[in-house]
Amino acid sequence: MEFLLDYGLFLAKVFTFVLAAIVFLVIAKSVGGKQGQKGELEVINLTEKHRDLVQVLDSHLYDDEMLKIRDKADKKEEKKKAKENKEQAKKTTEEEGGSSHRKPHLFVLGFNGSMDAREVSSLREEITAILSVAKPGDEVMVSLESPGGMVHAYGLASSQLVRIKQAGIPLIVAVDKVAASGGYMMACVADTIIAAPFAIVGSIGVIAQLPNFNKVLKKNNIEFEQLTAGEFKRTLTMFGENTDKAREKFITELEETHSLFKQFILQHRPNLVMEDVATGEHWYGEQAFPLGLIDKIGTSDDYLMSAVNEKEVLSIRYVQRKKLAEKLAGAAAQACDRLLMKWISRGQGPIV
Repeated sequence: MEFLLDYGLFLAKVFTFVLAAIVFLVIAKSVGGKQGQKGELEVINLTEKHRDLVQVLDSHLYDDEMLKIRDKADKKEEKKKAKENKEQAKKTTEEEGGSSHRKPHLFVLGFNGSMDAREVSSLREEITAILSVAKPGDEVMVSLESPGGMVHAYGLASSQLVRIKQAGIPLIVAVDKVAASGGYMMACVADTIIAAPFAIVGSIGVIAQLPNFNKVLKKNNIEFEQLTAGEFKRTLTMFGENTDKAREKFITELEETHSLFKQFILQHRPNLVMEDVATGEHWYGEQAFPLGLIDKIGTSDDYLMSAVNEKEVLSIRYVQRKKLAEKLAGAAAQACDRLLMKWISRGQGPIV
């Protein structure tokens, strides 16, 4: 009797937990449905963040007397700069017929690209926001990390960066880890490409691979039918029997894509010797520099450190509101991307 009572209580707890989970999912879905795909722009002042960091360290490096002297000197310098900025603003306003003047800004974007470059939906919002407020003297830096992916997706991502160039705003791309294939398609748009010594760049090539299960199906007496209208509506297939003609057509399409890829890069980096760099190989930063694939050896931190004293540095990030199901799907997709790239990296390059 006591066993039945305990078992009944256990079932009641399980039922309560399941019911609560269902209610939570229903509420989350309804809230997510109302919000749709809207998001918001997050802005972090990296100049102020840097200044606060220095002040914290200074408090541990100097005594109170020295800190007071330095604080007094800093305030005097700030007052002097404020006066100069005010005079410059007045002069600029008069010259430009009443338009407002402000300190030059460096807008910092981050792009950590997946295989389908889904991050482009946020990138386009960030760039639109920047173009709406940018003024002469401003710059944009994109901290880029991507091993490449789908051609059309990275083509769109590259086109978003072209918008910055067309607006006449200097564009800097910093590669700390990897910008290969589609990632380099994006990077080549920049006025200046900065890469860390061991960052991977290049891989100007096109690849496609798929398994074929036709022999397995035949062995198990399973027929596969694929009906198309148009000779090359489908070329290679995973389940049908591939022909030499279909294979030849598929290779032709790869070559055409590669040709377009090279043309796009030459459009933005005309001094590259394409025969040397469009072999599908990748290079480390130190190797890529003499080839002309990048312009400087360094990291995104190096560029930011040099900019905080001259410009107001703002990190711009567009955060999309997502439904619970989309968050779970996105997390699963990112996990698959990471796993896939680990396998590819281990198979194609050395490990240190």
